[in-house]
Amino acid sequence: MSTTPDLNEQILQSHSGLIHRVVMHCNNPGSVPDMEQVLQQAEDNDWKQLVATIREIMAGKRDESLLLGLDNEDRTIAESILRGLQDPATLPDLQTDFDANMAAPGIAGLIHASRNGNLQALQIVGNMAKQMLAAGGDMGILSGRLRPLIEGERDPDKLTEKMSDKGQKLMLDIVEELIKLEAN
Repeated sequence: MSTTPDLNEQILQSHSGLIHRVVMHCNNPGSVPDMEQVLQQAEDNDWKQLVATIREIMAGKRDESLLLGLDNEDRTIAESILRGLQDPATLPDLQTDFDANMAAPGIAGLIHASRNGNLQALQIVGNMAKQMLAAGGDMGILSGRLRPLIEGERDPDKLTEKMSDKGQKLMLDIVEELIKLEAN
């Protein structure tokens, strides 16, 4: 039984953060500081087979046999990760109703990797910026501040200008994560 495009889209949207994190980790191991916590949480929520497949992908396995035995939802997520590794432009849009605690480490990891010359991370940041710009609001403002962040801007007043409280929290969390990454 195959899932409908609408259902696939819902699956991808509800798991976009996980999909992006796995792709970021595969492209730049260590760039997603909370990767293990995210996988453990998924496993605790009884997504054991999906987590096992993700761990295989993170270990470098990329062939179609990974998808055997997965239910439709798990297969949709795993396929999206594999496609995203080959072409970051295929990654699902990140949720526009973001959770700063979840988004900041991933965004900071990408900015840090881009700043250090990782071309795949830079490509993901570029695609992410387009999605953020299209989303508008705080995400649109954030999209315009990604380049200054990559170039080393850390002034919270400049970076949070004209953002709502929620957007400011996200930006401050990103800056805090970047400072931690740069200290290591």
